[in-house]
Amino acid sequence: MAEVALAFIWHQHQPYYPDDVAGENPMPWVRLHGVKDYYGMALHLLEFPEMRCTINLVPSLLVQLLAYTERGASDRFLDVSRVPADGLSEADGLFLLDHFFMANVDHMIAPFPRYAELYHRRAVGRNSAEEALRRFKPTDLRDLQVWFNLTWVHPLAFERDELLRGLRDKGRNYTEDDKNALLAKHLDILREVAPLHRQLAESGQVELTTTPFYHPILPLLFDKKLAREAMPDAALPQYTGGYPDDAALHVRRAVELHTQLFGKPPRGMWPAEGSVCQSMIPLLAQHGIRWIATDEEILSASTHGHIHRDGKGHVNEPGRLYRPYKVREGDAELGIVFRDHALSDLIGFHYQHTEPEKAADDFMNCLAGIGHAVGDGGPALVSVILDGENCWEHYPGGGVDFLRALYRRCTTTPGVRPTSVGDFLERHPPQDVLPRLFAGSWISHNFAIWIGHEEDNTAWDALHRAREYLVRRNGPMGNETPTAVERAWQELYIAEGSDWFWWYGDDHSSAQDALFDYLFRKHLQNIYLLLGDEPPADLSRPISRRARQHVHYTSPRAFLDVNIDGRATFFEWVSAGRYACQNERGTMAMATSGPLEELFFGFDLKRLLVRVDCDGPARMALADCEMLRVGFVEPAGREFRLHHPGRTDQFVELLHRGQPVADFTVEAAVDQIVEVAVPFDALGVAVDEPVQFFVEVLRGGRSHDRAPRQGAIALARPSPHFELVMWDV
Repeated sequence: MAEVALAFIWHQHQPYYPDDVAGENPMPWVRLHGVKDYYGMALHLLEFPEMRCTINLVPSLLVQLLAYTERGASDRFLDVSRVPADGLSEADGLFLLDHFFMANVDHMIAPFPRYAELYHRRAVGRNSAEEALRRFKPTDLRDLQVWFNLTWVHPLAFERDELLRGLRDKGRNYTEDDKNALLAKHLDILREVAPLHRQLAESGQVELTTTPFYHPILPLLFDKKLAREAMPDAALPQYTGGYPDDAALHVRRAVELHTQLFGKPPRGMWPAEGSVCQSMIPLLAQHGIRWIATDEEILSASTHGHIHRDGKGHVNEPGRLYRPYKVREGDAELGIVFRDHALSDLIGFHYQHTEPEKAADDFMNCLAGIGHAVGDGGPALVSVILDGENCWEHYPGGGVDFLRALYRRCTTTPGVRPTSVGDFLERHPPQDVLPRLFAGSWISHNFAIWIGHEEDNTAWDALHRAREYLVRRNGPMGNETPTAVERAWQELYIAEGSDWFWWYGDDHSSAQDALFDYLFRKHLQNIYLLLGDEPPADLSRPISRRARQHVHYTSPRAFLDVNIDGRATFFEWVSAGRYACQNERGTMAMATSGPLEELFFGFDLKRLLVRVDCDGPARMALADCEMLRVGFVEPAGREFRLHHPGRTDQFVELLHRGQPVADFTVEAAVDQIVEVAVPFDALGVAVDEPVQFFVEVLRGGRSHDRAPRQGAIALARPSPHFELVMWDV
């Protein structure tokens, strides 16, 4: 069995949200993830001094953290939090009710009685903010101001801080002094983030790495035609060239800022979205970068599929995946490591649904399997790379119990040695050279998320026109000052970031699609405004169609008449609500998708009806799954289970807090689709009372897929007059 060298790379990133020209910042995520995840992840490492890992800090995140702590920057959410509750305007109150429940309901709202009470009073999805505001007194709004900012503080901070514990334990009836003390504590914590990371780096426990400054897709800045290496038929923007000078600036400034903050230049780099190409190697080497990382599918593509996973997810040549390589272009050379996307997805998407100790045991069993598969050819370098902030809000308790269990096992299990990538490469320099680095990203080894869709291409064309305008104005000076020109270029570099393009097209969606679209266009508008010109009219129109009307799922329109037989009968479900399974989790992406494709839901007068469509006939797609379950957030404690959904010995049960519910008939059938019927009476739900549920598939004792990926589908038990009400509307 080979020794397993376990190399975690936690990627810490936020796009550049502020509109510096208008002096506004509409997004709170740098601050909130700062007091929660960037601080908490560092505290976890302090608990386990033997733990080693790599943390990638994106410059666009770091400069925003410094703006809060050194220049008194704020954000719209912080501004509204600071307003005394009895002095809130109606617009402020509506903003609170529309935005201050932006937290995971199951793990960041429901565990706290007062916050949960306010959430139910708000009746998200059933009342508008205007309707709900009448039910909120100043004391309620002040408690909401406090709880939103309190729930985003990392659990380990409460263990270390008496003031925070006191605020949490108080629970309700907060004073303005309480609120202001909490907001001051936010800034205190933010001041610790960069020094904590420098401390961990100087102790040798953590290697700190960087990303090109504003997180651009570097290969597309070199040449947009590189997208066609993985997508030969992709439609491209009108201008298909690139901006290599901009690419060089993003890399140079990233290295400079990192050196300034942490005392030495970075050895490694996680290119934005794991995006790589052969032509970027000399640029990175020129700026002192010695190694990069990307996804295993890039290795597969670079070896023409020789190294790959089979249909069951097994690596055909593990000894060749779990090792570093060299890549060369001319005289320039870099080390490169490849992300195990299956293990990374387990942490990012699946273990949140598993008991922490069992999840940590499962992870270690996976490592043991890799060690056995590699055999005596080790050590096996296992690179686990994922966002270091986005997944933890979906774990109970912020993932504290899981990370503690995981780090404990990583540092005490024989045959497993945590390491930073740079330290491993120093001890075990790569011997194998990849003849050519395939141009692609960590998602499906292509750039489809950022280019090729009509919306993406429209955005690239708008950016190119703004850049051409800026190049023309960068000649002989008119009335503009050099500072104005520099600021205009800065706005262009911000607009080159990957995040704006992430939300265009039909790949990803969030409740803030419209705001991301607005910010991208605003950064381009600022280029013209800074130089005294009127922005083009097209920049005032949304690029994203979803930005105009975003819907996560549709609602039932009429009673359903469904025969539970597993057959895809169109007219039975034509009036159902519908959810299309897609990734709605921030900037994370799951490389290994599960079998669920669509969810249809509705009711007749007595039963909740659920239909599940898979990526093939359900009886085949679910053949290796031991359970399909419908979990209920409301009414809490209920759960429908369909055991062995792809086999002939399947059976169903309805549980309430783990105990069987008798005296009711629940139905399920699996054939082309899965159809489920659960009596409302079995759920204990009366007419007009809420029902919130999700569908989950379990395989190998853990979550294999879930719909929705986060949150739940919400509806209510209908009255006999439901259809009349719908027609009236």
